[in-house]
Amino acid sequence: MSTNNVVEIDNLIKIISKLPGLGPKSAKRIVLKLINNREELTKPLVNTLAQIYKNVIRCNVCGNLKSINSKCSCANKNYDQICVVENIADMWVIESTGIYKGHYHILGGTLTSLQNKKEDDPTFSSLINRVKKNSVREVILATSATVEGQTTAHYIQDILKDTKVKISKLAQGLPVGGEIEFLDDGTLFSAFKNRGPVSSD
Repeated sequence: MSTNNVVEIDNLIKIISKLPGLGPKSAKRIVLKLINNREELTKPLVNTLAQIYKNVIRCNVCGNLKSINSKCSCANKNYDQICVVENIADMWVIESTGIYKGHYHILGGTLTSLQNKKEDDPTFSSLINRVKKNSVREVILATSATVEGQTTAHYIQDILKDTKVKISKLAQGLPVGGEIEFLDDGTLFSAFKNRGPVSSD
């Protein structure tokens, strides 16, 4: 599709093509749809994105998304389980299965992608504080079965060892190298149901 060198359109195509699962061809179709439906699609989309940019932030305690005008769900002290995930997409996948309805702690990446963060980094120190403050009885490590994910899980196990909290990890059904975000519901259900305690070595 020729954009006749309309810079604004070309820039939008480039931005949209960076979204997951979309390439230049798909981006062009989306842009054309938006241009042809200015009032029905483009205007509300722009307004919604502006509100999200202005009002939605990451919680500095649990890492989840929250509105700047409201408290995060982690402010509720009545919970005794925390499921640790690498990113928000992983949390959404787990939530969609309905197998786990407790609280989450979103790391925002693995140790490698987080550039070997230390225990005093807010991502990990806040997890320790949550476990101690809320008398959490179990921390479920739902990191991916990749080298990075398992390295991260082992590190979390190490920094939580003094809290005496029960630490479990996803088990059967989680393939080696598998990323949580791309697992089907059945596989994820099996992994949660058959989770087991991690060794303390």
